[in-house]
Amino acid sequence: MQSVDADITADVFVRWFCYICSTMLPTTTYSPLHQDNGSRDARDAARHTAGAKRYKYLRRLFRFRQMDFEFAGWQMLYLFTSPQRVYRNFHYRKQTKDQWARDDPAFLVLLSIWLCVSTVGFGFVLDMGFLETLKLLLWVVFIDCVGVGLLISTLMWVVTNKYLMKHPTKDYDVEWGYAFDVHLNAFYPLLVILHFLQLFFINHIVAINSDWFLGYFVGNTIWLIAIGYYVYITFLGYNALPFLKNTVVLLYPFALLALLYVLSLCLGWNFTRGLCWFYKYRVQ
Repeated sequence: MQSVDADITADVFVRWFCYICSTMLPTTTYSPLHQDNGSRDARDAARHTAGAKRYKYLRRLFRFRQMDFEFAGWQMLYLFTSPQRVYRNFHYRKQTKDQWARDDPAFLVLLSIWLCVSTVGFGFVLDMGFLETLKLLLWVVFIDCVGVGLLISTLMWVVTNKYLMKHPTKDYDVEWGYAFDVHLNAFYPLLVILHFLQLFFINHIVAINSDWFLGYFVGNTIWLIAIGYYVYITFLGYNALPFLKNTVVLLYPFALLALLYVLSLCLGWNFTRGLCWFYKYRVQ
């Protein structure tokens, strides 16, 4: 009985959340290529609307037994070792379920766990108290991850659909959910490198949170690798879509990234020190 009540509560919450999202997030229409039967096409089109996909995805957030955490864990590993294999699975999903975006929120759940654990680690390294660490966690989750992620995903969704389509048509477009998945894929290595591995260098090993050259050389190199991963995995995500063109332009930020890296070493900029100061400032 309690399980049924929990399912009803979760269903009401998901419906409410989907209604809020429908007023804030872009939607994607679906136009079947073959219209053999009117009623069947209507049902098929309704099943493929952005709202229907979003409802199904959010509903599964409350059903952990239906999530494939093992597969999501393998995807996280492959994002470091062979990110192309991750996007080959997106191709397979398109062929079997007729959608590019993930329909299983297991990856998002594991990413959230990584985000929470690494942020608590940051609070410990920066000698923050319990309330300060809690504030930092809320900032990182809802602003840095969710807020910035929604902004970047929407921007890339608009840019790719407007400027990178080979043949603009209603039958093919970049799903907003897929744009968000690409951001999550690219964000995960950046999170692990900057929010986890970097913790061991801030006050120990090389002490990158300092003014000496070796410190900011190692620290800025870590930033270069992390942001480079983000740019490259983002490129792979959109390059995997067969109906996009000129996706190589998504690699152009590497030139700016290299320039900023060289300038930072010449001028003594310490990105890690700036991040530590910013984290302490935002929780005051």
